[in-house]
Amino acid sequence: MSDITIIDHSDQVETILGAYRDAIGNDFRAYRGHVYRTITYAMHFLGGAEEHRAMVETALAYHDIGLWTARDLAYLEPSEELALADNKRFGFGLDPETLRAAIHWHHKVTDFQGKDAVVVNAVRKGDWVDASKGIVRHGLSKAQVARVEDAIDTYGFPAVLQRLAGDLGGNRVAGNLRVLRRVFKW
Repeated sequence: MSDITIIDHSDQVETILGAYRDAIGNDFRAYRGHVYRTITYAMHFLGGAEEHRAMVETALAYHDIGLWTARDLAYLEPSEELALADNKRFGFGLDPETLRAAIHWHHKVTDFQGKDAVVVNAVRKGDWVDASKGIVRHGLSKAQVARVEDAIDTYGFPAVLQRLAGDLGGNRVAGNLRVLRRVFKW
């Protein structure tokens, strides 16, 4: 694979995340970094196709946001609902079915089969790369993942997820099991 283009700013992402900054609180920088790293990976998997960028950026800005807005480890549906409501309210003009699918299936272990699968799978694979800290790379090199992580700080995002598992699930083990049951898809 060719080199990877770092995407560390988007007016759309900044607007969306800015609206939820208070809800995300002290985790804002960590989540923001996760969003941009995942956008970088997803757009790379799409070959930089600009026609998909608005969908990718919007879906990824919302994809985990329900962790903070709903305070629930079963956060896919709350994240989808916010994305769809804001898509309509602010006139993003994105296909609601694709937006919902990109969020709903972003933890799917196997390839998504359905409408706009190329976009949904790019989002899914990008999230897997970042959430696994490059253990799962979907064809990216270790050097590409390192380049992205060097360019966009994690601000402890993996630790944030573990803290939320404990805080919202009663303890880390129970919280992680809830995520596995409610968020991961086959």
